[in-house]
Amino acid sequence: MEASTAASSTAASSSSGPSTSASASASAADAGATHYLAKRVLRGSAVLHVAEGCFRSPDAADVVLAKETSLELVTVGDDGVLQSICEQDMFGIVKDIGVLQWHSRHVGLIPQLEHKDLLVVLSDSGKLSLLYFCPQMHRFFAIANIELSKPGNLRHQLGRLLAIDRESSFVAVSAYEDKFALIHVSACQSPHGSGKGIISDKKYFYPLENEEDERTLIGPPRTRVCGTIWTTRFISTSQNEEYHPILAMIINRKGSDMNDLSLFGHDSSSGVINHISSYSEIGPLALDISEIPEMFGFALLFRVGDALLLDLRNPRNVCCIRRINLTTSLIGEPVTVEDSCPGLDVDDDVAACALLELRDSANNILKDDGYMDIDGVDSSGSAKPRIVCSWSWEPPDPIKPGWARLLFCLDDGEFHILEFTSDVEGVKVYTFEYMDRNLPCKPLLWMKNRMIIGFVEMGDGMIFKLGHRRLFHKSTIQNVAPILDLAIADYHGEKQDQMFACCGMCPEGSMRVLRNGVNVEKLLRTEAIYQGVTGLWTLRMKITDAYHSFLVLSFVEETRILSVGLSFNDISDAVGFQPDVCTLACGLMGDGLLVQVYSKGVKLCLPTVYAHPEGAPLTSPICTNWYPDVTISVGAVGRNIVVVATSNPCCLYVLGVRSSSTYQYELYETQHVQLQYEVSCISFPQEDWRPDSVTTTGQEHDDFCSNPSAKVNVRKFAVIGTHKPSVEVISLEPGEALGLLTTGTISVNNALGAPISGCIPENVSFVVAERFYILAGLRNGMLLRFESEASEHHFPGSFYKDSSIPSVNTFLQLISIRRIGITPVFLVPIHDSVKADIIVLSDRPWLLHAARHSLAYSSISFLPSSHVTPVSSVDCPNGLLFVAESCLHLVEMVHGKRLNAQKFSIGGTPRKVLYHNESRTLLVLRTGLSGASCSSDIVQVDPQNGALLSRYKCEPGETAKCMQITKVGGDQVLIVGTSRSAGRPMMSNGEAESSTKGRLIVLSLEAVESPREGSSFVPTSSFNLSSHSGSPFHEIIGYPTEEFSSNSLCSSPDEFYCNQIQAEQMAGHLRSLSHATLSGAVLAVYPYLDRYVLAAAGNTIYVFGFAHENPQRMKKCAFCRTRFTITCLKTFASRIAVGDCRDGVLFYSYNESLRKLDLIYSDPAQRLVGDIALLNCETAVVSDRRGSISVLSSARLEVSESPQKNLVVNCSFYMGETAMSIQKAAFRYRLPIDDDADPVLDSAYDCIVASTCSGVSLL
Repeated sequence: MEASTAASSTAASSSSGPSTSASASASAADAGATHYLAKRVLRGSAVLHVAEGCFRSPDAADVVLAKETSLELVTVGDDGVLQSICEQDMFGIVKDIGVLQWHSRHVGLIPQLEHKDLLVVLSDSGKLSLLYFCPQMHRFFAIANIELSKPGNLRHQLGRLLAIDRESSFVAVSAYEDKFALIHVSACQSPHGSGKGIISDKKYFYPLENEEDERTLIGPPRTRVCGTIWTTRFISTSQNEEYHPILAMIINRKGSDMNDLSLFGHDSSSGVINHISSYSEIGPLALDISEIPEMFGFALLFRVGDALLLDLRNPRNVCCIRRINLTTSLIGEPVTVEDSCPGLDVDDDVAACALLELRDSANNILKDDGYMDIDGVDSSGSAKPRIVCSWSWEPPDPIKPGWARLLFCLDDGEFHILEFTSDVEGVKVYTFEYMDRNLPCKPLLWMKNRMIIGFVEMGDGMIFKLGHRRLFHKSTIQNVAPILDLAIADYHGEKQDQMFACCGMCPEGSMRVLRNGVNVEKLLRTEAIYQGVTGLWTLRMKITDAYHSFLVLSFVEETRILSVGLSFNDISDAVGFQPDVCTLACGLMGDGLLVQVYSKGVKLCLPTVYAHPEGAPLTSPICTNWYPDVTISVGAVGRNIVVVATSNPCCLYVLGVRSSSTYQYELYETQHVQLQYEVSCISFPQEDWRPDSVTTTGQEHDDFCSNPSAKVNVRKFAVIGTHKPSVEVISLEPGEALGLLTTGTISVNNALGAPISGCIPENVSFVVAERFYILAGLRNGMLLRFESEASEHHFPGSFYKDSSIPSVNTFLQLISIRRIGITPVFLVPIHDSVKADIIVLSDRPWLLHAARHSLAYSSISFLPSSHVTPVSSVDCPNGLLFVAESCLHLVEMVHGKRLNAQKFSIGGTPRKVLYHNESRTLLVLRTGLSGASCSSDIVQVDPQNGALLSRYKCEPGETAKCMQITKVGGDQVLIVGTSRSAGRPMMSNGEAESSTKGRLIVLSLEAVESPREGSSFVPTSSFNLSSHSGSPFHEIIGYPTEEFSSNSLCSSPDEFYCNQIQAEQMAGHLRSLSHATLSGAVLAVYPYLDRYVLAAAGNTIYVFGFAHENPQRMKKCAFCRTRFTITCLKTFASRIAVGDCRDGVLFYSYNESLRKLDLIYSDPAQRLVGDIALLNCETAVVSDRRGSISVLSSARLEVSESPQKNLVVNCSFYMGETAMSIQKAAFRYRLPIDDDADPVLDSAYDCIVASTCSGVSLL
């Protein structure tokens, strides 16, 4: 995480994130100065630009993602999974990026650039930055910064578009209008004779920088081309031509309704840029151009509805040789190629008039209400012009010279491939193929390994594998942008907040749950040859070994054993396990004694020296077997003990081992017992017998577990799960009969009171932290935590040897329930310790923090996996081995923080979200809904699974704008502000639209269901839960996997989940109590003094009260007007903070006796306010639409002073992005990975969480 601190001083400071500035009194160094810490929690995830290059080595296939204010270096493996290498902030907003392919050039000049490509970054800093990747520092560094203009975004300043020629010698940079420059870059020897290489750059401007240079030019008057520059591309031609290089630009000249293709050339003899020619044709609007790789002098001109194949070999006479028609009304209709079309040479007889939105403006002009119909067919049957929104050329293939393939995506989501070939007659369109239909992607990248990366503007990106005439979806790239609003809550009671965010826009609108996660570093991936794995274990040769020696892989009808080391070699024959069976369990019974449990029996083996240096010096392993009378269903191996269970009859067998002579051992039955219910799983407590040199996880506690005498006095026991279903602890103490020490019954009901199926334990684990507890992973994807009724630091009395096992068993108390997924839950400790954190596998992997309260876990950034086991070797002492996609993946968890986002689609565009504490649900305001009944509504959402519980529909033509929860008397109500007009709520000058109307609606929350009552499950037990005062049953919730879908949340068809409820059934749950019609759209509402409601409609603030505390009797108490439209308002105690679109922040107070709103403080500057948060009555944090967050405050002033300008800016933080939502939060908690770290600020209670459209959150 990048952090920057701004203290209250007059000096400006900078940060590793976006620039920071602070200003206040000169006494910043005083002890009483206020300090502000800006800490980046989640960088932006919206990818605006993408580039591929060899940034780390000449063989690397690295991809750089540009995300507004940050860069991320990633790789995409053959499995189609994107892995992040590093991410860093930039000083400014990234406008464009490119790659100088220098990995095979300039060898020996600059050591840092040896065999590496350079990343070219254009930003609003006014500089063109050339960056190289430093492997030692794990980030990009600038090798050169080329000055272009002043910082900023003025239309005539260079810094809008970037282009690089094929030889990586010239870089073109254009402004928004009228101006561009060519920069010749190269590496050369330093002129000072130091022997070091430097980056040389020579700049050529068009037009020239001053008029004197224009007059000194010899020759005819130069034609000056003015207009808005839409696209800048290089066109490769023969280097023997008069001009080199040639630059093609799409320009909209002032006064023209068409775009021209203008060609410019660099005259190497005079060093100036000349306008060569212009090309335009009556027809659709030209949008972009791209040269065809490996085919000099040919390019594709993309227009609305078609693409033109142009011959540019003679740049003075441009001609069109083919027209490719993109206009169609059928999905997958072939792209048509027409005969040559006439070309028209135009010099400068037309002028230009364009919007600064550039390419997107053409899209918006052409789109009507039905343009993005899912079926792709116009209701009227007419064909619609389609636009190429992104494209990417296939990387050059030296085996196929003269061929080029283009993958392009249309704005309706169709993917096509065009193939070009060249011969003596010229370039021809060889073939075209319809590939797929998905969401429109922009940008698009075709990689060398046939992987296709596509980024969706308002949704998750995708990685495809190019197959035969189709694209195969491999993985998803998470994108939380834009974040329109968020709610913060400690939902699970884990002492760690998580954020519920409104992300994306229709049709990709979704709710995301942002919480801390764990990074992994991928070390090794095998071939996909491990299909049908049923079990995975790692074993040591001796109990005291620091590292594992064997990897056991079980298949349906086979077991293989591999050695652990630099390579995994098959040593099955030297170990002795039965090879033609499915292994149910295995383990180390004693030093050198490996045990295999399978359905027909138990086998004890002594490996040979071929399998391990300390094995038996024999040619074949020594083995002994034990066979029961019936089939074994489950088993477990512990130190000097084996426990197996059978299903028919339901029996439990305990086995021991004894030695008769050297290398001669015998398995024998010590006792067995018949059970009432079948055993589903068995687990022995883990113990850490490794030396201190190997680090373990988990915190040390001064309790019974760290007390050797206490451990000696505890009975030997095992934890079993039964089909009752239940979790039971049984005594296995030698010399004593098998006995039940404690039990916990599993009974979980759904909302209708019917038991949820699949509650049989699949895996159980015994954990010790501050107190011991038992985890149970169920077959239906749920995770349970049981605790004992004993005191905090001790076992129940029956666990100790000096006490008799009571006839009445003590019970385990059910503490927490979570839904991890829908597949069976497996529990795998990452170390051999009862204190170790645990990998939880279901639909995806999680890391459960053993020492944390309740069930606290973090998402592991890895593929969904079927099996996992810890693996420790000399080269990788803390590795994890996952089985995913029929491959073995060796990874290592990285000590670093990460926020992972869980997603569930919600439909429409979620604009606002509130967390309702009483029902533990979310209230979401949606717009952009499809349907004739309403286009906007308020829905109640279960945060466990995204189920819609209840709904309030706005009237037809009405759009909900804001909402807040307040209390009226003893009832909670939801206050909603709406707009009843389709137009904008304000005019361009900031004043409110006089014709706009809105409503203030009061909704009842009495019928709002809690997840326990409506959409989740209700735990029940055979013992009285109410007798346990410390039972935190308010934490009993469910939690789904990271990837959500509407049909993947139920474990059986008869279970009830509210995502199956139809909208008609939900309508009316949120009942309207009263409403008031106001002049102007109601853009902000907020509760005030626990008895009033504030509403901002247009430029008016209203104060509403409720007669006799009755929410059905709302009355207007007072109002006042501002000069401009109010965008937001917040309250703190008696203070009211109002933000408008011109005058900034205004502080008010309400005089109840006079029923009057009084202006107290004003903003010293004009600002268009995005949102406000009040830290106290005198301090406000405000965001503006220019990308800054400022802290404004005012001490109490004399009465005589003017109230017009009396707020002081204490600090400002420039993000470069508009913060759409600002909320106050108590950032007291640390991430689980920070448990051993010192807190940065123990008293950081006044914290602000801000979210931007690009997905950045700040604390």
